[in-house]
Amino acid sequence: MSIASEFTGLPSSEQAQGVRDVIARAGAADGTAPVSEQVIHSLTRDSDARHLIRTVDDTVVGYANLVPAHEDHPAMAEVVVDPAHRGQGLGGELVDAALTAGGDGARVWAHGDLPAARAVAHRLGLTGVRELLQLRRPLDVPELPAVAVPDSIVLRTYQGPSDDYELLRVNAAAFEWHPEQGRWTDVDVAERRAEPWFDPKGLFLAFDAADPDVLLGFHWTKVHPATDAEDALGEVYVVGIDPSAQGRGLGRLLTLAGLHHLRDRGLHTVLLYVEGDNTAALNTYGKLGFERFHVDVAYARS
Repeated sequence: MSIASEFTGLPSSEQAQGVRDVIARAGAADGTAPVSEQVIHSLTRDSDARHLIRTVDDTVVGYANLVPAHEDHPAMAEVVVDPAHRGQGLGGELVDAALTAGGDGARVWAHGDLPAARAVAHRLGLTGVRELLQLRRPLDVPELPAVAVPDSIVLRTYQGPSDDYELLRVNAAAFEWHPEQGRWTDVDVAERRAEPWFDPKGLFLAFDAADPDVLLGFHWTKVHPATDAEDALGEVYVVGIDPSAQGRGLGRLLTLAGLHHLRDRGLHTVLLYVEGDNTAALNTYGKLGFERFHVDVAYARS
C-alpha cells in the first residue's frame, strides 16, 4: 500500500478515473455522495485544489482533496475511501494529512455525517464547526403556491453566455461569505453548461423592470437522473440574490419558479442544500414545505 507524502497538483488521467471509481463505489455503498461536485471537477481542471491519492497495487483505494485557505476562508478538505478498504485506519490517515496540510482552522467535510465519519472525528479529537443541511419536499402535496411576478420584476430564463457576466456578479455578491460558491468564474459556469443535466429553461433570472440589464437574482435548477435505489430528483441547485435587492421577495419568487418547472418536468421530489445557520433561508424554505432530510458536517481540530 502506498500513499504520496504530500498533496500534489492535477492527478494523471488514470488516477483521476481511479478516484472517480472510488467515489462511485462509496456513493453506492453509503447512499450519499462522498464528495462534492466541485471535487469531481477539480480532478481534470487546473485550480488551487490539491490531491492526495492512496493506492494498492496501482489501484486507487483512498483520496483526499484539499482547497487551501483563501483570504478569510479556511482550508477545506474532502476524503473518500473505497468501501473494500475501510476499517484499516486509512480514512483517519487521510483526514489527518489533510488537516495538517491545511493549517490552522482547516476543515474536512463529512457528507451525510455517517457513523464511520463520526468515529474518525472522535478518534482525531475533531469538533463539528459547520453544518450543511439537505432539505426535501414532494412536488405534488402540498400544492405549490402560484408564481406571482410583480410589475417591477422581469423574469426570464437563461439565454446563453451573454448572461454569464451578470450571473457571476450576483453569485459573487450573494455568496461572498461562502468559501466555494463565492469564487465561481466563467469556467465554472461553462463546465456546468456542458453537463448532461444542464437545461437553460431551468435557469431563472430576475431583472429590475426599471433597469432590465441589471440582474437582481437567479435560481439554477438541476435534475438528478434515476438510480436503482431512487427515482429522478429535482434540485434547487443555486439561488442567489444580490444583497442590494434583498427584501423584495425574490428568494421566494425565484424558488417557486424553479419548483413549478421541475414539477412540470414530471419530477416528484426536490432537494436543496442550505447552511445550518442561514436562518432567513431556512425560514423561506420551511414556509414552502421543505423538511430536513440529512446533514453534512464540517469538522475541525479543537
